[in-house]
Amino acid sequence: MTSVFDSKQKMRFELEELGETAFATYSRSGDVVTIPHVEAPPALRGQGTAGRLMGGIVELARAEGFKIVPRCPYAAAWFRRHPEASNTLA
Repeated sequence: MTSVFDSKQKMRFELEELGETAFATYSRSGDVVTIPHVEAPPALRGQGTAGRLMGGIVELARAEGFKIVPRCPYAAAWFRRHPEASNTLA
């Protein structure tokens, strides 16, 4: 299981790898979480970190019962590549 952390104070999901933090900012309205931005530090790009972050967010959505609106182009593309996660979309 990917260790994605919901940093509620910062309103972002975070994944730390190699001492760097990739994150996805979000806003929440009831049980719907909108993700406008996903970012991985340059040192983590091209290594699948952002994909693992998205997978961890989906795991949290399933565990906590929220749905996702992927506004970020990367997040939207990730969901297109992972149709098995479509049941977490709002």
